[in-house]
Amino acid sequence: MQSLIDGVRHFQREVFPAKADLFTWLSTAQHPTALFIGCSDSRVPPELITSAEPGELFVIRTAGNLVPAYAPGAGDGVTASIEYAVAELGVTDIVVCGHSACGAMTALAQGHDLSAVPAVAGWLRNAESSRARAESTAPNGVQVADLVRWNVAAQLTNVATHPAVAKALAARTLTLHGWVFDIATGAVEDIDTGTGEFTSKGL
Repeated sequence: MQSLIDGVRHFQREVFPAKADLFTWLSTAQHPTALFIGCSDSRVPPELITSAEPGELFVIRTAGNLVPAYAPGAGDGVTASIEYAVAELGVTDIVVCGHSACGAMTALAQGHDLSAVPAVAGWLRNAESSRARAESTAPNGVQVADLVRWNVAAQLTNVATHPAVAKALAARTLTLHGWVFDIATGAVEDIDTGTGEFTSKGL
């Protein structure tokens, strides 16, 4: 905890004064251009990866960068955050970012016993379509790296089911992107899901 306290003090002494004008402007409104949906993993910081300034990204982080498909009456935080980012803030891009060595995808690929963490097990059911797709292309066993990529594609499909997203996509005011971040190298792959298959290229 002391390191966090020291970090706050450093922010107040060094960082905030250098960006005081920015924070003064941000104190009255926010105008992010992108919604970044990433994993809760502590090794995957969206602002650091993208070199984004405060106010540039609207961020949702969930275990496994999972996004439940839209369900009428859903009152969960993910659904509310997507709706707010698109319908109210008017973001023009949504990024779903998976990453190497993802614990959620490792648990699914390797069939870990999750009986001690039932809430985690329930949440990971949002990735069942990802695992099924990965298994269909890997009869000899699912590799974590492949499941990470299929999961990005599947979660983009889920994002598109949300009414605000569907409306913006139809109006061509919103673009969806799938990324995979490699922790060891810092590389970011762009996943092309336009055909329903995934191909990747470096950014």
